[in-house]
Amino acid sequence: MGKLSLCAKCSDLCSCVYENDKGEVVAESDSYVPKGINIGDQYGDYVEMEIDMQTGQILNWKAVSEAQIIKAIKAA
Repeated sequence: MGKLSLCAKCSDLCSCVYENDKGEVVAESDSYVPKGINIGDQYGDYVEMEIDMQTGQILNWKAVSEAQIIKAIKAA
């Protein structure tokens, strides 16, 4: 199997919710695609990723910390 390349334009309508390991919502936004968490850092309106169809894993994903996620979502 190959890979799936995904590029989706949100036009300022990106809904993003982060829940901690207890299931509590820690950060959320309905705005731009959050920058700094590797899902579309170049443009602000685009979610971009490649998925390995054999494993279902996102290719070239760089792990980010909980603090980075919260900061990016709050800044979006």
